[in-house]
Amino acid sequence: MSITTLSEHGCFGGGMGFYRHWSNVNNCDMQFAVFVPSQAVAGPVPVVTWLAGLTCSEETFMIKAGGQRIASELGIMLIAPDTSPRGENVPDDPEGSWDFGLGAGFYVNATETPWHQNYNMFDYVSKELPEVVANNFPADLDRQGIFGHSMGGHGALTIGLRNLDAYQSISAFSPICSPINCPWGQKALGNYLGGNQDDWAEYDSCEVIKSLQAMPSSPVLVDQGLDDQFLKDELHPHLLEEACKERGLDLKLRRHKGYDHGYYFISSFIEDHIRHHADILRA
Repeated sequence: MSITTLSEHGCFGGGMGFYRHWSNVNNCDMQFAVFVPSQAVAGPVPVVTWLAGLTCSEETFMIKAGGQRIASELGIMLIAPDTSPRGENVPDDPEGSWDFGLGAGFYVNATETPWHQNYNMFDYVSKELPEVVANNFPADLDRQGIFGHSMGGHGALTIGLRNLDAYQSISAFSPICSPINCPWGQKALGNYLGGNQDDWAEYDSCEVIKSLQAMPSSPVLVDQGLDDQFLKDELHPHLLEEACKERGLDLKLRRHKGYDHGYYFISSFIEDHIRHHADILRA
């Protein structure tokens, strides 16, 4: 599980680094970013993984969200993987569209040719990446949280809810709440998983919630901007709200006037989310 250092920088008393490693899950090199707080000098610290949205990379959150300051204060390690496999031999959308293929892995394990060889982001995030991080950084994998934005919010919800033994805290910004019921999701799941929509359910947070045997022990935090240009057609937070109410899952869904889909929204409330995770993971 060796890694290659791309760059490292001092940041709020800790360290901000960018790295590359070979992924056996995705059959290509993968890149990820890590913020290590100064508290890690004394021993392993809680870990919170961020999953970014369409067209983003491992750099986007670390550059734009401004989460390092509060993570430094609270002693939280932040991890940010890329949003898809990449490389010369990794297939991309043949039409070159931005909402499928490179930069748009949708955090699923693909089953369809040619995607299944590389697009296995669900297992990458939930299994391989934590092992890589634990082998190279002072990370306490017994205290893990996961959060994300848009496509990454969808990923955080589905990965977190399907792995409650691994992730004690979950949150999301503007998540794609029900990919089965939106154009982005239908395109991605149809291509990655095939035409049988029964196979899509395990990657739809609303369907996952309906099938849970046990609910999360801590509330799930979701923030949604009401001026989000994708709210009506793609995100559908009301479906998440209905699924949680039906099953008794403790959802804290906050709606905000004047905020859109971008990182100005995320940076406005990132402290709330990191505190949400820290309160649970340090309890």
